[in-house]
Amino acid sequence: MKIDMSERLKKLPPYLFVEIDRAKKKARDEGRDIIDFGVGDPDMPTPKFIIDAMNKAMRNAKNHRYPLDSGLPEFRQSCAIWFKKRYGVDLDADTEILPLIGSKEGIAHMGLACINPGDVALVPDPCYPPYKSGTWFAGGVVELMPLEAKNHFLPDLKAINHNILHKVRMIFINYPNNPTGAVCDKRFFAHVVEFAKKHDIIVCHDAAYSEMGYDGYKAPSIFEVEGAKEVAIEFHSLSKTFNMTGWRLGFACGNPELIKALAKVKSNIDSGVFFAIQWAGVAAFEGYDRHIAAALRVYEDRRDCLVTGLRSLGWDVEKPKATFYVWFKVPPRYTSTLFAKELLDKCDIVATPGNGFGNNGEGYIRMALTVDKKRIKEAVERIRKRLV
Repeated sequence: MKIDMSERLKKLPPYLFVEIDRAKKKARDEGRDIIDFGVGDPDMPTPKFIIDAMNKAMRNAKNHRYPLDSGLPEFRQSCAIWFKKRYGVDLDADTEILPLIGSKEGIAHMGLACINPGDVALVPDPCYPPYKSGTWFAGGVVELMPLEAKNHFLPDLKAINHNILHKVRMIFINYPNNPTGAVCDKRFFAHVVEFAKKHDIIVCHDAAYSEMGYDGYKAPSIFEVEGAKEVAIEFHSLSKTFNMTGWRLGFACGNPELIKALAKVKSNIDSGVFFAIQWAGVAAFEGYDRHIAAALRVYEDRRDCLVTGLRSLGWDVEKPKATFYVWFKVPPRYTSTLFAKELLDKCDIVATPGNGFGNNGEGYIRMALTVDKKRIKEAVERIRKRLV
């Protein structure tokens, strides 16, 4: 019997970070000393107070059973308390918050919750790949919104093809932005909400990097804008904020009907987040204030070190106000892919080509601040000696 993939899988491009991991593994198998700026995976451990909470919860047999579809009430309540303190916005823990197995899972499932075959989703380009794949899995059509430096990597809503607006069901936005590191203010969110109300469009805001701001910048929530709950759902993650990427814990919040729709999809696909991990999430939010400042100092120091080093090579590199990514143009005569290949082949450095996030990422490279300052300086010197 011949086993063949479905047509929807055949249409998907190779997942960017799988390809990067494959190249990285090959280089390491050859015994090369790789400095990895590729996938955005924190190198610092999960804080001890979170691990201790998980340890305690794992020893309680009540936590060994299937989680409830709506998640642990205490976790949802801790999300609501944190959200109120952080943004000044009230959320109903019972109807406006849904725990997720990482925000990626919720984002990918939104298409199944709200998109019918032929419906259009507006997706930024470059972007985090699941915005596209989640739409395609639901039979939807992706309409790209270019993110360009001249617009500070914000989509130009006025430039969207008005002939398709009657087919548009959903718009994805993501600020602070991956991969560009761009930020927005509440005025941009207000424009998006107004646009969504006018055209009856669902807004999906990916806020995975909301807590990674520098130089005094604090990212807003879309729900700080009046009327946003009428049209929007926002996705939050504990991965980057608390160094918990492998734990797979996040939450969606916002419009109760959107939360209900996403919950219905999840109830038919997964069985929720392990209770003990949700208890760890409670501890994380309770310990937010004693953790976040120290974590941001580390990333801010690394950002300054990397940007200063790259500028010393004669490259024009902007200092991001948020995320832990540095996004910059590749040197003249290079494409994104060729430059990433040269970094790996000649310097044993892994970085992510911008075109892997979409056609409008061509000409850029992304480096994640997930190595310490000593290795950052070593990487800069490798480039200076071997490539420049």
